[in-house]
Amino acid sequence: MSKQPRTKPRQRRSQRGAVEDRWRKRIKDEDGNTIEVPSAVAGTVTRWRARYVDGAGREHTRAFDRKVDAQKWIDHQLSALLRGDHVTPKDAKLTVGEWCDKWLAGYGTRRRSTVRQAEVHIKIIKAHFGSVPLSAVKPSDVRAWTSVLKEEGRADSYVYALYSRLSQLFTDAVHDGLVARSPCSRRTSPGMGQQRPYVATTQQVWALYDAVPEGVRPAVLLGAHAGLRLAEAAALRVEDVDFATGVLSPSVQWLDVPLKSDTSRTPIPIPKEMTHLLAEAIQFGDGRFLASDQWGNPAGPWTIERAVRACREPAGLPNDFRFHDLRHYFASLLIASGLDVKVVQARLRHASAKTTLDTYGHLWPDRDSSSRAAVAAVYRERTPVARQASDVDAARADGLFRH
Repeated sequence: MSKQPRTKPRQRRSQRGAVEDRWRKRIKDEDGNTIEVPSAVAGTVTRWRARYVDGAGREHTRAFDRKVDAQKWIDHQLSALLRGDHVTPKDAKLTVGEWCDKWLAGYGTRRRSTVRQAEVHIKIIKAHFGSVPLSAVKPSDVRAWTSVLKEEGRADSYVYALYSRLSQLFTDAVHDGLVARSPCSRRTSPGMGQQRPYVATTQQVWALYDAVPEGVRPAVLLGAHAGLRLAEAAALRVEDVDFATGVLSPSVQWLDVPLKSDTSRTPIPIPKEMTHLLAEAIQFGDGRFLASDQWGNPAGPWTIERAVRACREPAGLPNDFRFHDLRHYFASLLIASGLDVKVVQARLRHASAKTTLDTYGHLWPDRDSSSRAAVAAVYRERTPVARQASDVDAARADGLFRH
């Protein structure tokens, strides 16, 4: 039985750096002494070459006219290796635009709408930082960029969204070892500037319901009284509604796109009065979908949105009112009914209660009176003797103040 040859383990290359003089070389003379003589490339190439090996075993070199500059470069690279924030010279030249393209290619596995939003953000980022190396972007550059975005008239919430995308890009660049640290931090972050959503009145919602075409009315009910998003309302099928028990079960978004999250599949209870109106609307469509256009075909998201916008004025709604604002009305309706944040979160199918509070926290009633009543109850529970003693002390104090 023949023995298998033993493979030697691959030796790790030394990370020590060196500066080489390319114009001189050492040779042995006739007497065996080491002497320096001009090299074959003396005077034709840059004299000093600095070289080092990084943690991955790759060698990096750079040429300099002066030995002192070569030594400084070597010292800087080796110090970065020891600190653990080393970036290869090749990666240091990578521009923001090049990294955006590479990052976006790996981001394509997410939902199409999510990728499309990222593409819009990155287009704006590349317009400002596209040709700038990743390693050259400073915190002051980020602050200046957000100021420019505000001067262009962009909303504070959108400026924050663009900044968050830039921060995400740099966080992933740090993780890939392309930059040592991100220029985005709390100090560079602009204000969120989140605007409070417009909440229609019940009268306005019913006026909108009466003004839109009959085939679109189910969508208005689904948005205002079940909190469905536009693409969910357009895609809701007759089979997704249990008319006997009054439960909606969204399954897909428009054109069979998966729902936003698993939480979006949460069933939504609706009153029997609403189920009757939804059942009556089936006759205007093809029998499969609840919402329909004027020809009886399934009404897509834009058909529904256009109908809502066309009826804003008759319903007394502002010019910027959208279908999604019906979802805000639904949230306000639940909150005004005294439901707590967890129930509202479940009905809106938010992934977390934080999202619900960040968006609708201002709609919960002021609790000053409740807290005052809670403390007052403590005083009412005091014993008569303690109350009488307290009154005497108060009278004495009052007398002292008057004198």
